[in-house]
Amino acid sequence: MRILLVGEYSRFHNSLKEGLQKLQHDVTLIGRADSFKNYPIDISLEATFFQKKIPNLFRQLLFKVSKIDIAFLEITYRFYKNRKSFQGYDAVQLINEFPIATIPFVERKLLKYIFKHNKNVYLSSCGDDFHYMNYILNEKLPYHMLTPYVKDKNARKSFKYSLQYLSKSHEKLHHFVVENVKGIIPANFDYEMAYRKHPKALPLIPFPINVDLLSFKPLKITEKILIFHGVNEVNYLKKGNDLMQKALEIIAKKYPDRVSVKTAYSLPYDEYIKTYDEAHIIMDQVYSYDQGYNALEAMAKGKVVFSGAETAFQEFYKLDKKVLMNATPNVDDLVEKLSHLIENPDEIIQIGKNARAFVEEFHEYERVAELYLESWRFDSAQRT
Repeated sequence: MRILLVGEYSRFHNSLKEGLQKLQHDVTLIGRADSFKNYPIDISLEATFFQKKIPNLFRQLLFKVSKIDIAFLEITYRFYKNRKSFQGYDAVQLINEFPIATIPFVERKLLKYIFKHNKNVYLSSCGDDFHYMNYILNEKLPYHMLTPYVKDKNARKSFKYSLQYLSKSHEKLHHFVVENVKGIIPANFDYEMAYRKHPKALPLIPFPINVDLLSFKPLKITEKILIFHGVNEVNYLKKGNDLMQKALEIIAKKYPDRVSVKTAYSLPYDEYIKTYDEAHIIMDQVYSYDQGYNALEAMAKGKVVFSGAETAFQEFYKLDKKVLMNATPNVDDLVEKLSHLIENPDEIIQIGKNARAFVEEFHEYERVAELYLESWRFDSAQRT
């Protein structure tokens, strides 16, 4: 099959591409590098001209005045320059309803071209979108990534990238995309919950993780237990970094001779992966009900990860062993769970082993690629 993957977040589409290629499929990944993370892209649509000093100054000034990012002009140019490379694929997957991240009006034009020249286009649900934002704001969930905003509207600036999906222009884009895709595939429970009753929802397919690139090293505790806290400053409140930071400050004072805490801010992907190599425990996020991509990669390396591990996740995978720590937006709960691990280091070593085994069983990239192929083929047969 010839497959086109549009957009990239957290290395999801790169790993899916690698799995598909192992199965002898022809895969092209187009999109942008996702800011400082700088993921590999086959056909880049990134606005490189507007990253230069003087053009970028003009870009920032115009955005400050009009709230319009003029970089969409260069992105659009790059798209149409390469447009013949975006035609005639057997399957196309959009990583999001806003996969190229221009402005909604332009995004519709670019995606209209994709829809016109490809019959089988699917949408991954693995990040913010109009439907998901409305779901978490209107459902009575114990917590979600907008909880800090709901509690304090003064935090709106910290959530501007998520809240943009509630605008009329994004609502129009959402309906346009949903109308034109064959199906919507959730990538974890946070999104499966939101799309469960949607008429175009397909079964959840877990994130693919390239375990061949993430070597497993059994944890050893000879001196201090190293806790790593990687912070993406744009998502500081959204991930609950403030709560994790408070918990870690308490832990550092409580166990000064047994614990070392390392915090890193907004690192490029390759540097981020290397930075936490020596860590035993990784602090990921507190508002999720399942794991995101960074958490799964850390688990593949045998780390003990604090992230979403709620009941639905455990029941879906029929888990009888602890594969990570369920992180909740409660400082006392985080401190209690961290303290338990520090006082029972054998559990850290065992959970690390369980984590790697879990990722190998359910997220191994070639196996997950096969699930996508089955979903695309089955859905095409049902809907065409």
